Amino acid sequence: MSLTDPLGDMLTRIRNGQRAKKDSVLTPGSKLRQRVLDVLQREGYIRGYSEEQMGPAAGIRIELKYFEGQPAIKHVARVSKPGRRVYSGSTELPRVMNGLGITIVSTPRGVLSDAEAREQNVGGEVLAEVF
Repeated sequence: MSLTDPLGDMLTRIRNGQRAKKDSVLTPGSKLRQRVLDVLQREGYIRGYSEEQMGPAAGIRIELKYFEGQPAIKHVARVSKPGRRVYSGSTELPRVMNGLGITIVSTPRGVLSDAEAREQNVGGEVLAEVF
């Protein structure tokens, strides 16, 4: 099965898993997904992730995080989609909930949060917003 938007699929699995109060979710693996999960882990939105076999291909098991019974991720949305790519310079990176959330950005220096991208003065493709 081929996916049109693999990153959007992963974010949807995380959203659905947290609504169903799951401890973890399984998604197909890729380098981009791992880099996005690195950002989510650094920012404290997930407990972690590990590589796991998913049939003949590699998969990723994502450990979801909860705080007092509520999901750590209240909202996760894909910004740049396959049909409409969204790019932003380092000075124009969007702030989510006035800085309480994060924007995940794919830059020439790797996948970074908006704060890290501003600090390194790089822009790129705005992948998702999380709060």
